[in-house]
Amino acid sequence: MKNTWIFVWSLALSLPAFATTPLQLQRQYESQSGAASAQRGQQFFTTTQGKTWSCSTCHGAVPTGMGEHAETQKRIKPLAPQVNPKRFSDEAKVDKWFKRNCDDVLGRECTPQQKADVIAWLLTLK
Repeated sequence: MKNTWIFVWSLALSLPAFATTPLQLQRQYESQSGAASAQRGQQFFTTTQGKTWSCSTCHGAVPTGMGEHAETQKRIKPLAPQVNPKRFSDEAKVDKWFKRNCDDVLGRECTPQQKADVIAWLLTLK
C-alpha cells in the first residue's frame, strides 16, 4: 500500500501544471459579458473613470515598461503579457489585483466586460 501511495504522489508531481493564460482569462470574462474590444480597453485604461486616477496613472499610458504607484512610488513591473509573461498567469492574483485596482480607479469592481477589454488591449502590445 505504501508503494502505491508513493507511485501516486510521484505521478501527481510529474504532471505539468496548467497555468492560466491571458487569452483564457479574456475568454472567461467575455463569456460573462460579450466580445472584448481592444479599442475600448485602451480607452478605459488611459481615461479617468470618476476618480482621480486611471490605470495609466501607475502603469503608464503604454504599460510595456516599468510603472510606479502614484502614492507609494513602489515600482510596478510591466503589465503587458508579451513583455512580462507572468502577468495574467495566476487567476487568483488577477482577481485580487483587478479588485484592488478597479476600486482605486472606479470606486467599485470592474465589470467582466471592462476586464475582457483591458486584457484584449494588453494582448496587442509588444
